[in-house]
Amino acid sequence: MVSTETPLCDFGAPAPDFALPGVDGRIWTRDQCKGPRGLLVMFICNHCPYVKAIRDRLVRDARELAALGIGCVAISSNDVNDYPEDSFDHMKQVAEAFHFPFPYLYDESQAVARAYGAVCTPDFFGYDSELGLQYRGRLDASRKEAAPPDVRRDLFEAMKQVAETGAGPIEQIPSMGCSIKWKAH
Repeated sequence: MVSTETPLCDFGAPAPDFALPGVDGRIWTRDQCKGPRGLLVMFICNHCPYVKAIRDRLVRDARELAALGIGCVAISSNDVNDYPEDSFDHMKQVAEAFHFPFPYLYDESQAVARAYGAVCTPDFFGYDSELGLQYRGRLDASRKEAAPPDVRRDLFEAMKQVAETGAGPIEQIPSMGCSIKWKAH
């Protein structure tokens, strides 16, 4: 298992469009996921210990961000042949078990992960209301284990700032996680 850190935020980079199947049976596009004040795109998966450590926090933060006008979406792009725990059926089970308040989408071709430049799970892309990138950092100080409950909520605070001002924080700490499991070509 390779740990990978996200690159620095490329402020203003546009959010690539997508149309992906969700665990709810719908096809979701970027614009359907967007909120009036922004969009948070989260690349996650089912098997990664970094993601498992924060799933409850993702749900909490997504609910609170929705109230601030930020839409949230989670996308799984891993190669399910090598990582069967990340299959679409398992995605449905995880979304139901954790009561995901956001669409959980399957990027089977991995084209969306490539378009975004996703490198790990979790990888967060926070956009303003014009779909310009404002945040490419971590959720919080959690790693393979959840950080203490009173830890600073980096992602939530950054996206709250985006909702209120349209701009993300200049100082951002990279997210860390397992590398995206790319298909062999």
